Amino acid sequence: MACVLALNSADSATVGASATQLRSALHIDNADIGILVAVSSLVAAAASIPFGIIADRWRRTRVLGFTIVTWSAAMLWSATAGSFSELLWSRLFLGMGTAAAGPIVASLIGDYFGSAERGRIYSYILTGELAGAGVGFAITGDIAAISWRAAFVALALPAMYLAWQVLHLPEPERGEQDPLRGMGGAASEPTDAQRLAEERGIQPDPARILGPEVRSMGLRDAVRVVLGIRTNVTLIIASACGYFYLSGIETFAVEYVKEQYGVDQALANLLLFVLGVGAVGGVLLAGGLSDRLLQRGFLTSRVVVPGVAAILASFLFLPAILTRSTITAIPYLTAAAFMLSAQNPPIDAGRLDIVPPLLWGRAEGIRTALRTAAQSLAPPIFGFMSNSVLGHGRKGLQLTFSVTLVLLLASGVILLRAVRTYPADVATASASRDREVRQGPTRGAQPDSAGSPVPPPPAGPVWPDPPVPT
Repeated sequence: MACVLALNSADSATVGASATQLRSALHIDNADIGILVAVSSLVAAAASIPFGIIADRWRRTRVLGFTIVTWSAAMLWSATAGSFSELLWSRLFLGMGTAAAGPIVASLIGDYFGSAERGRIYSYILTGELAGAGVGFAITGDIAAISWRAAFVALALPAMYLAWQVLHLPEPERGEQDPLRGMGGAASEPTDAQRLAEERGIQPDPARILGPEVRSMGLRDAVRVVLGIRTNVTLIIASACGYFYLSGIETFAVEYVKEQYGVDQALANLLLFVLGVGAVGGVLLAGGLSDRLLQRGFLTSRVVVPGVAAILASFLFLPAILTRSTITAIPYLTAAAFMLSAQNPPIDAGRLDIVPPLLWGRAEGIRTALRTAAQSLAPPIFGFMSNSVLGHGRKGLQLTFSVTLVLLLASGVILLRAVRTYPADVATASASRDREVRQGPTRGAQPDSAGSPVPPPPAGPVWPDPPVPT
């Protein structure tokens, strides 16, 4: 799963690392480079919701494996493009394939692993995403210095092997499974945050408590429910702001580092690889830190930790952007990358605490669509601002990176405001989980992973299960 996200981020980073060569070969500018990244993201955003529905109904490993094959084909097509328009069409085709990654990976992780370890697992998964960006900058970026076409081929070949591996993964049991069966934990188990909310007697919102009817809920109702969770909306907005800035950095960082610090392509890629190591450290530390704080009774740790990290990142980036010295910039950039990446594991783990288990797949599709749509705007906006609004060349990029730091600061402030809504939303999700377990599946429920329809609940009163001997 980490390699799937790594492939996606490596492709986006490769476009940015090849910006100089693409501009020269295809006679384009920064705005066109931004468009190349944005079109695949916009198509992926539009296709994320349908793939979220597919993730709830089809065999996920098979769908994901075949979509990775389409990624590989699109990368090979990109390598043979002879004009900007042809390269743009290949990016559109690529976006349709990458749309499957977010919803299907999240759905598989929810069923492969129990609730007690999902936060830590998300840290590992997101480390793969950052490692892919590092590969795009440091490895395929160096290959692009020789030939930008070879850079895309270098990603297409491993993608075929990854598709073969995914197709041979076992399909886990779906939804409400016994924690003593199958490959992972059950959706019916409360998360650590939900247990803590129950112990503290935090009252849920009775108007938003759901039952097993969410199995057959239509898309419109699912969107209404997901966006009716106030903390979830806050997490989507804050995550979109953080990914917006990260997407702009991935696209134009290599060019900016070369011009701002006066280094060549190989040294610029190596510098960004060092920063990627700092980002990996932030991902690994933040997930474990928020989990430990939660276990010690800090209920809102999964919104406070990323909120503080986003605010610190905005202040650390500024001196690194303004200085012309590489030695001065390295510690600031490393610390800023650490804080920027530290937001994501707690946010992803916190989202599982506030969304009812039977809505996880569709909720991830909706979240991915909204976040990706916002993220896709970053490359063309960064390119347009650096070319036309705030100047040109190095100065334009410097002012663009500085001005857009406001969004990163806003991300942290928005997350800290979620402290007021997070406990009640956790309690509401816990109450919905209890109702799902107590009432069981309803008519119209989706078939299980084996394709067998789920039977309706028996008539008469619902009796509690007998105690399980230890």
